[in-house]
Amino acid sequence: MLDKLNVVKQRFDEVSDLIIQPDVIADQKRYVQLNKEYKDLKELVDKREEYLTLTGNIEEAEEIIADGSDPEMVEMAKMQLDEAREALPGLESEIKYLLIPKDPEDAKNVVMEIRAGTGGDEASIFAGDLHRMYTKYCESKGWKVNVVDFNEGTSGGYKEVIFEVSGENVYGTLKFEAGVHRVQRVPQTETQGRVHTSAATVMVLPEAEEFDVELDMSDVKIIRTTSTGPGGQSVNTTYSAIQLQHIPTGIEVRCQDEKSQHKNLDKAIKVLRSRLYERELAKKQEEDAARRKSMVSSGDRSAKIRTYNYPQGRVTDHRIGLTLYDLSNIVNGDLEKIIEELKIAENTEKLKEASETI
Repeated sequence: MLDKLNVVKQRFDEVSDLIIQPDVIADQKRYVQLNKEYKDLKELVDKREEYLTLTGNIEEAEEIIADGSDPEMVEMAKMQLDEAREALPGLESEIKYLLIPKDPEDAKNVVMEIRAGTGGDEASIFAGDLHRMYTKYCESKGWKVNVVDFNEGTSGGYKEVIFEVSGENVYGTLKFEAGVHRVQRVPQTETQGRVHTSAATVMVLPEAEEFDVELDMSDVKIIRTTSTGPGGQSVNTTYSAIQLQHIPTGIEVRCQDEKSQHKNLDKAIKVLRSRLYERELAKKQEEDAARRKSMVSSGDRSAKIRTYNYPQGRVTDHRIGLTLYDLSNIVNGDLEKIIEELKIAENTEKLKEASETI
């Protein structure tokens, strides 16, 4: 472990020197990347200092006890040894976790897509509830939410809604939400009071940078149409809506949220780029999940991940067997407990994997 920490310290010293160089400061992209690396490495370097202090205290105490010439010093050394030995396993676990290479995707912004599944009008209403839940959660984190496109349901909610979320470590938090969400409740349209089960699919795509995906615009068919939907001066009057068709993959993207055609085109290209990137990323995630035997972040969009049971006020995450009787707060955006438990489950798997090499 100390060998790995010494390599980290060496890199930290290199980065510390680089971020004060004028040519690096002038290159904003590189400067931002190095600053992020500096922040990540500093956490490990600080833990390295704690580790060195603790192991040094153990060695010192053992030497005093072995000498045995001063009974009072021996007694103090025994107390120091007990304290240090008790603290060491916890510190080692923290360091092992920090030494696991961070997923570079985790820091990215995301494009989220929620689509109504089985359940007709009730599924659309549920998709709207999920959109509201995520919007409230993101706002509580200080993240910015920006709708890209939507197709409203006939009785409320959405048949489909696409929105961007930007902030700090967004993908690393929201990636656990990808999959099929089920709701069990009496629909607004149900006259007999029977509980129905409906579903919606959530997709979480890391926002792709230009250097992540090579998008050849000659492969993209651009269709300009009028916006559709209720209200707004620009609806059905100007050709501001954009539809993109990626010919090689058949992926289609539509954006009509902005009144400006240029802004809609920019947003649509961003979504298309993210969808193409997600196809490649999904393959990697499935391989990682198979290796870890974990469904937590496999990106398997057909997997039933969570059930929201209204009669019992219960939310169950099926991947980790977590059940919480706090449905009203959860659907109002209080997702922190669920997401933290999912992170712990994933990190436990990663630690098992890492312990073989650390």
